[in-house]
Amino acid sequence: MQVGAAMGFFGKAKKQVYLDNGATTRVDPEVVNAMLPYFTEKYGNASSLHSLGREARGAMEASREAVARRIGAEPKEIIFTSGGTESDNLAIQGAAMALKHRGKRIVTSTIEHPAVNNTVITMRESGFDPQKAPVGAEGFVMLDRLQDLVTKGTILVTVIHGNNEIGTVQDMKAISDIAHDRGALLHMDCVQSFGKVPINPEHLDLMSISAHKIHGPKGIGALYIKEGTPMKSMLFGGPHEFGRRPGTENVPLAAGFAKAAELMAGEDLPKIKGMRDRLVGRLLDEIPDSRLNGAPIADPNKRLVNNANMTFNYVEGEALLYKLDDAGILVSTGSACSSNSLKPSHVLSAIGLDHKIIHGTLRMTLGRFSAMDEVEYAADSVKAAVEELRRISPFREGFGEYEKTVRNLRHKGREGDR
Repeated sequence: MQVGAAMGFFGKAKKQVYLDNGATTRVDPEVVNAMLPYFTEKYGNASSLHSLGREARGAMEASREAVARRIGAEPKEIIFTSGGTESDNLAIQGAAMALKHRGKRIVTSTIEHPAVNNTVITMRESGFDPQKAPVGAEGFVMLDRLQDLVTKGTILVTVIHGNNEIGTVQDMKAISDIAHDRGALLHMDCVQSFGKVPINPEHLDLMSISAHKIHGPKGIGALYIKEGTPMKSMLFGGPHEFGRRPGTENVPLAAGFAKAAELMAGEDLPKIKGMRDRLVGRLLDEIPDSRLNGAPIADPNKRLVNNANMTFNYVEGEALLYKLDDAGILVSTGSACSSNSLKPSHVLSAIGLDHKIIHGTLRMTLGRFSAMDEVEYAADSVKAAVEELRRISPFREGFGEYEKTVRNLRHKGREGDR
């Protein structure tokens, strides 16, 4: 029996269909099993010299080797952190402070994750010169504009690899050539792309990755620092993580990260892409005035295979989200890091969408545990919800008092959850 067959679309759901894997993923049971011994049996501090400490140290180094192997790096180039946000902060601030004697310009793009965007903006307070390269309608950085911005005084270029909202995957080599030709370092936020598209660390000086986007635990990530890359420490304490990131190492989470990286097998990707393509195909075919945002779905190296970011004209995204939530379908209206804001998505604005229709956008992201029957049910439910909301939509006849309408719909949605 299909998911939801025993209930109406908008009754309280008996089963959840999770389509928010871009926000976080369900931890794989094998990952849980890999972590458990280090909580209760092998619980030593990796800096201790006794047998439990040496056992913990061995686990840390084995985990480091596993993560390094997954991206083709050397173990000594992997620094464990608390996640993608810390990795981004350490990469940008650490590199900029180490190179401030050479220049002050930091170049990024208009579609960065807040962990990069807000860090770069903050660097202005320390005298740096942040600049943003625009993107085209599909979310690809305009390389000619990037080249103009990367002047001789540029010390760092930082660009998201696989965009967390629209799924567009940047041309890593082309951006690398521009940065390195002008003597700048290149950092890329690969939190979403890690495990989904090929990543060549030879093109990069710094790379951020995270475990909880690949069915690993929350609270751990890593920063790849190519050997010889200038980097100033931003935290101070003991000599942990090669002196780059002090603090007692989290052995259980490192073991979980390593197992998650190991389980990111290539055979998962065609299955996920097939489900994503079916979802996108049905919604575009069956819902008029809908569009896919970002790169086309045909090339898996130009768009994350699990990402479907779609705009439905004449509806409000949060009202649509609440309708789907009642049906057990869990999606996002954008990045989970900024979904509480009523401001239009800066990513969707950057690719040229009018703010009047940006609010009618859903991000649906699949994972290893998604199933085709869930995709079919989700497509049916989105279609039904859009049709219902359009019947009562104030947007068809115009967009007067738009922000007021958005707030009212949001309030009504929350009232319905109480």
